[in-house]
Amino acid sequence: MMAKVSSWGADAFGGASGRTQFADYNFNTGAVSARTVANTNHDMFCPGISALEDGRILIQGGSDAKKNSFYNPSTNTFTTAPDLIMARGYQTGTTLSDGRVFTIGGAYSGPRQGKDGEVFDPKSNSWRALPGAKNGPLLTTDHEGIWREDNHAWLFGWKNGSIFQAGPSKAMNWYSANGNGAVVAAGTRDTDDAMCGIWVMYEPGKILTAGGSPDYTDSDANNRAHVISIGEYGQAATVERVADMEYARGFSNAVVLPDGTVLVTGGQPRSKVFTDDDGILQAELFNPATKSWKTLAAEAVPRNYHSVSILLPDGRVFSGGGGLCYTAKIGGSTVNCNKLVDHADGQTFSPPYLFNKDGSAAARPTISALSSTSVKVGGQLKITTSTANPKFVLVRIGSVTHSVNSDQRRIPLTSVTRSGTQYAATLPNESGVLIPGHYYLFTINEAGVPSVARTVKVTLS
Repeated sequence: MMAKVSSWGADAFGGASGRTQFADYNFNTGAVSARTVANTNHDMFCPGISALEDGRILIQGGSDAKKNSFYNPSTNTFTTAPDLIMARGYQTGTTLSDGRVFTIGGAYSGPRQGKDGEVFDPKSNSWRALPGAKNGPLLTTDHEGIWREDNHAWLFGWKNGSIFQAGPSKAMNWYSANGNGAVVAAGTRDTDDAMCGIWVMYEPGKILTAGGSPDYTDSDANNRAHVISIGEYGQAATVERVADMEYARGFSNAVVLPDGTVLVTGGQPRSKVFTDDDGILQAELFNPATKSWKTLAAEAVPRNYHSVSILLPDGRVFSGGGGLCYTAKIGGSTVNCNKLVDHADGQTFSPPYLFNKDGSAAARPTISALSSTSVKVGGQLKITTSTANPKFVLVRIGSVTHSVNSDQRRIPLTSVTRSGTQYAATLPNESGVLIPGHYYLFTINEAGVPSVARTVKVTLS
């Protein structure tokens, strides 16, 4: 297994420096490599992030709010991407059924008003405004006003160029990136807004949301959880209140695991940027089958504002970051800020499925052969494993910042035939469900233990 986590950030908080600090960590060797990225003239702090079909990451706006960059993991290089039409920071981008990228909001950087949707087309390498995709319906009622109200929309690319917005506003909406764009109300999720709550699609059309606070900062978080079921564009979503988390959390992160459970880490009972006040160390695990939560092991370090978590190919979860010492401008003095809340480190979490009941390491199933590492939507993968009665699942490889991970989603492969130790798994034939891009392919044994993943590229053609 080759596993790396790549990350980037700013020299200090505030302003636009035209450069970005980049580092990656190699889980095989423990080596960290770091460098300054200046060739794209883009301070990539507080951006939108979206994984494209070809594996590149489109990094949108942020501190240099109109700039865009491509990051290519295969070459570990950054190149310049076309500028946004509207300068944005703290917006969300999400990849669509046809491989385009939709973004909306982002009043944190650039002009405060008019942050309606726009869409990037990799084929033409250009952005197009969507005047009908208004951002008004997704606004929260933050006490600091518009620069916080359109931040970090909970966006899921769906069928036929549509997007489902599950939060953080209590109002939910459907967006369309076709034509001039459109927005259609989809119902109400909760009684209050939930900024920097968690949201993840754990199986097609099933979304878990939990936590968050009515305002971005200086605001009490909640522990409420909901399962949202979505169907076709324009239809009202169905919302089910499920068991509460043990802890109220703002600024936490969520990762969908191969078995369909969802791990939530970090956060605070009262959201307050650049602090570790009352940081929650215990992780929690949501089980969709029972719609209940279980409290798990505690982290050694608080993970709050600016923290991240992400699934690794061996089924563990990386949890890291948090903080960033505040200065009024790039290069400003950090003498009076609290450096103790800056956490340039991380931990790995091993979920319960990696252990036997006595605490010993569980035997892992293996994928001994794979017919191809690239497959079309609706295509077939031939998987060789000696595992008895295996299940197969795809988990889209995530990208995360500010509790936003619009790339991750879990797709069980349910159409499977067997010939000896070879299994033919047919993928869903709907690109709004199986968004193009790179996925981890896991096999899971009868005990619920996942294999180390193989990486598979899902293409449109």
